[in-house]
Amino acid sequence: MTSSPLQYCKIERDGHLLTITINRPEVMNALHPPACLELEKVFDDFTADPELWVAILTGAGDRAFSAGNDLKFQAAHGKIARAKTGFAGLTSRFDLSKPVIAAVNGIAMGGGFEIALACDLIIASETAVFALPEPRVGMAALAGGLHRLPRQIGLKRAMGMILTGRRVSASEGERLGFVNEVVAPHELMQSARRWANMVLECAPLSIRASKDVVMQGLREADLQAAMASPPASVALLYGSEDYVEGPRAFSEKRTPRWLGK
Repeated sequence: MTSSPLQYCKIERDGHLLTITINRPEVMNALHPPACLELEKVFDDFTADPELWVAILTGAGDRAFSAGNDLKFQAAHGKIARAKTGFAGLTSRFDLSKPVIAAVNGIAMGGGFEIALACDLIIASETAVFALPEPRVGMAALAGGLHRLPRQIGLKRAMGMILTGRRVSASEGERLGFVNEVVAPHELMQSARRWANMVLECAPLSIRASKDVVMQGLREADLQAAMASPPASVALLYGSEDYVEGPRAFSEKRTPRWLGK
């Protein structure tokens, strides 16, 4: 297991798993452009590293996953260079095939909620709180929240949050459908790693192809059209060594040895 110090986040490698911790607890892990640019580089490296297959994203401390945009920094500095891949280097990153799990340890407000929605799974502490409160301060959730939330929980449920800016507990988030599991605060990271390990039991190229097919299919209005044009990762899966290893391991009644190629 190795780790690397950064200014606004921390990363930790454990085999094929990367844990990324937003590290601005003094501002409830709110993000300013320099932090987003740093996270963009972290996710660029995660994407490019063939030995990293799954990521967990969480926040430092026990108060907040992320309180969203650092409005005080924005007020003081105005517009400066921003990450091309969106808030936290993630919300406009549409070509990431590797799964990302959000371990939400507290407040996920505004952009913080949008980061979580951009992840593939959300594991939430019982203390987690979610909201898109931007209309309450004359803004709008334009980092993907207004698009992802209706797609993930349906129009009426999403509008009930969007048009009121109301706060939603972790348990209600699970009932609405955007939270996968709610756990006690001290069990959060253990549970996120349990989910990550379940993903890692599967062939990595199968996981990436599956995610790509789902995401591409959501962009298609017609089911037949979606099924007729599979993404390139499906061809990579069919030509991979793991595509042979899976059935062989099954027939030999042993655990597969995935290579990711």
